[in-house]
Amino acid sequence: MAQLPRTQSLPKLQLVNHVHGASMSTSKPRVFLASRLYIVLLLFTLILFPPSPVGAGEPSENAYLAELIDKSLQAKLAGEREWHLLLHYRANLFGGYTSEQDDPGFFMSPNGKTDPQAELDATLKQFFSEELVGRSRQPAQCAFIARYYWLRERLQFDDSRLPKMACERFDRWFNDFEAQSITLIFPSAFLNNPASMFGHTFLRIDQKGQTDQTKILAQTVNYAAYVPPDAGLAYPIRGLFGGYSGYFSTYPYYLKVQEYRDIENRDIWEYRLSFTESQVKRLLMHSWELGNAAFDYFFLKENCSYHLLALLEYADPTLHLTDKFFVWTVPADTVRLIASKPGLVTNIAYRPSRSNVIRRKREFLPASERELAHRITQDFGELTSPAFVQLDPARQVFLLDLASDYLRYRSETTDSPQPEWKERNRAILTARSQLRIPSQEFTVVPFAKQPELGHRTSRASVGAGWRNNDTFEEVTVRAGYHDLLDPEIGYTPNAQIEIASVSLRHYNRVDQTRIERATLANIMSLSPIDSVFHAPSWKFNLGMQTITHNECQLCSNGVMNLGIGGAIESRLLKREVLFAFAEAEANYSRAYEEQHRVGGGGTVGMLADVTDQWKMMATGTYLKYGLGEQSDDIRWFIGSRYTMSQNWAIRLEYNHRDRDNDVLFSAQTFF
Repeated sequence: MAQLPRTQSLPKLQLVNHVHGASMSTSKPRVFLASRLYIVLLLFTLILFPPSPVGAGEPSENAYLAELIDKSLQAKLAGEREWHLLLHYRANLFGGYTSEQDDPGFFMSPNGKTDPQAELDATLKQFFSEELVGRSRQPAQCAFIARYYWLRERLQFDDSRLPKMACERFDRWFNDFEAQSITLIFPSAFLNNPASMFGHTFLRIDQKGQTDQTKILAQTVNYAAYVPPDAGLAYPIRGLFGGYSGYFSTYPYYLKVQEYRDIENRDIWEYRLSFTESQVKRLLMHSWELGNAAFDYFFLKENCSYHLLALLEYADPTLHLTDKFFVWTVPADTVRLIASKPGLVTNIAYRPSRSNVIRRKREFLPASERELAHRITQDFGELTSPAFVQLDPARQVFLLDLASDYLRYRSETTDSPQPEWKERNRAILTARSQLRIPSQEFTVVPFAKQPELGHRTSRASVGAGWRNNDTFEEVTVRAGYHDLLDPEIGYTPNAQIEIASVSLRHYNRVDQTRIERATLANIMSLSPIDSVFHAPSWKFNLGMQTITHNECQLCSNGVMNLGIGGAIESRLLKREVLFAFAEAEANYSRAYEEQHRVGGGGTVGMLADVTDQWKMMATGTYLKYGLGEQSDDIRWFIGSRYTMSQNWAIRLEYNHRDRDNDVLFSAQTFF
C-alpha cells in the first residue's frame, strides 16, 4: 500500500523535466533544485518506512490468515485433544489451561502457555513467515512440524496462498531413522542414583529390516534432567522441587545399553508397541518439536516416564496415559499401564545385566568348576592345569567365556581398574581363539520378573495388635514403593525403597489416636558378597516413630539412621540373605533428658524365602548413645508376610525396643 504513491510520483517528476526542456536557459536552476529536494525526501521516506518483505504483508495473505483463523474458530480446534497434546496443556483446577512446557521459545504467542486459542492464532500467523524461531532456529513450519501437519490436515491449507517450506534438516533427521516401529525400554531400579531408584524408561526407534542382532544399532528418544557435574548434595533436593530442566535427546541404543546394563548392572526389559506407520511418524514429528522444549524436571512427577507417556499419547490420541498420574509417576507403574492396554504390546524381550549373566553362569557350574573359572581370572597359568585340560572342549569354552566376562566387567565398572586385568583377558581370549568351536547358547533366567507382574507401588493396610498392656487398631498408607517383606516379583531383589508412609493408630485403653509412624524415606540395599562380587550393603532411614521411654508414654521420636555393611546369600532352606550393618543414629524427642541423643552400633539380620508366597525377616540391633542423653537401645524385629495374590498380602510383625513390646497383624493391598 505504501509503495503505490511513490511509483506514481516518478512519472510526474520525469514529466516536469521534459516539459521544461524547451526553456532550459530560464528555468533550469529552479527545476534542478526542486528535483534534488524531491529525491532527498523520497529517500528519507524509504528509510523511515521500508517496504514490507514480499509475501509478509500482502492483502491476500492477511485475508487468508484471517480466513484460516476464522475456520479454526468455527471448528473449535483450540479445544481439541490433539492441540492440547501438542502444546502439553493440562486443565487447571478452577478452569482454564496451563502448559507443562516451560521454555518460552516453544510458544508463538506471549500468552501461549495459558491460552490455547491465542497460541493457535499465533502459530498460524507464524507459518506465513520465514523468521527463525525456537531453540533450533528454523521457520515455524519446520521447527514445529507436527503442529504444521496437523493444522494443514484440519484446515486444508491452500499451497498457493500458504506455500509449504522445505524442511531439509527434519527430512534428513527423519530419514536417518528408517523407522518402522517403537519399543518402550525399561532399565530396572538402580539404588545408587537418586534419579534412577525407581527405574527408567525411554523409547527405541526400530528400523526397517532390523534383526535381534542389529537392533543394538537403533536410535533412541530419551528424556532426562540436565544435572551439572558439581551438583553434590543439592542434586536430590533440587530434583524433588523442579530445580533442573529436562530435555529430549536422541542417542544410539548401544550407548544406553552400555550405560545401564554394563556399567550400572541393570536388567533391561523391551516392550515392542503395535504402532502403525502413521503413528510412528506422528511420534517422530513431535519428538522433533520437543527439541525446542524444556520442562521443569520433578523426580516424583514430571520425570522421564511421564513426558514419554505424553509423547505416546500424541502418537495415538486414543491412549489416555498421563491422566492416571496425578501426584507421582513411577516408571514401573507406567510400564504396568502400557502393558495393560489390550493389543498395545506385541512382544517382550529381556536383556540381562552383565553381572546377572555372570551370576547365572556361575550357578550353572558345579562348585569345583566355579572355583576353577575364578582361579583362571587370577592366574592364566591355570589354563595348563590338569583340572582345565581334562575338561571337554565345550566346557573349556564355557569357562573361558565366563572368565573373560568377569575380567571385562571388572575393568569397565571399577573406578581404578588394574592393568593386569586386561593382560589376563587377552591371554584368555587367545586361548579361547584356539578352541575353534562356537559358544553354546545360554539362556539367562531373570532374578526379577518383568515389572508389570509385580504389585502396584502404593500400599494401604488395616491391622490390629497389642502393645504392652493395651490393644490398638492401625491404618497405614504408603505412597511407594517396595520394602523387603513385600512380594518380590517384578522388583529388584534385596532392595527396599519406602517413600512417604504414614501410620495412624488408636489405642483402646488410653483412648488415644495418634500418628504412630511417619516415614519420609527408608532405603536399604542388600548386595550379597561372594568370591566375585564385593559391593557393600547400605541403608538410610529418615522419619518419626512413637516410643515409650523414661517417664514418657507414647511420645513422638524423630529419627535419622544410616549404615553400611555386607551381606551373603545361602540356600540352606530356599534362599536366605544374612546381613550386618555398622550404623549411626540421631534421635530427637521430649522423652530424652536433653531432648536429643546421638550414637552408633550395629544390626544383624536374616531375610528368608520360605516358599514362593511366604517370606520372613528377623533383625537384632544394639545402639549406644554418647551425645545428648547417654543411654542405649536393644531392639528385636521379626516379620512374616504371606502373599494372597499379586496385590494382596497379610503380615504378622513383632517389635521389641527398650522394654517396649508391640505385635501387629495386618492385611495389605497395593494400588
